[in-house]
Amino acid sequence: QVHFVESGGGLVQPGGSLRLSCAASGFFLDTYAIGWFRQAPGKEREGVACISSSDGFTYYADSVAGRFTISRDNGRNTVYLQMNSLKPEDAAVYYCAAKSDLCSPAVYSYDYWGQGTQVTVSS
Repeated sequence: QVHFVESGGGLVQPGGSLRLSCAASGFFLDTYAIGWFRQAPGKEREGVACISSSDGFTYYADSVAGRFTISRDNGRNTVYLQMNSLKPEDAAVYYCAAKSDLCSPAVYSYDYWGQGTQVTVSS
């Protein structure tokens, strides 16, 4: 059974950093493209970053490029999202998700989802 556990969320001041983790069980993460998404209250879920299964290609939304880094540790079957220089507008519930083939920012194209972890950016 496919299962994700996200962790690492919390409260951070503007300019601070957090590292989110997405640990998988029931399948091997390195056989899927893994995306991080976020959803703020009253807003649609949006793609933040993605890492492909085959060549390590990474994708970032314009709003986080240069501040966030996605990476994977195949030995731990875990994908990370390092978030630096956090802004209040980064506050949201963050989800990891898996899909076959290539990365995509399209929410509907992902097959498996975690339960989410809350990120709050406030002074």
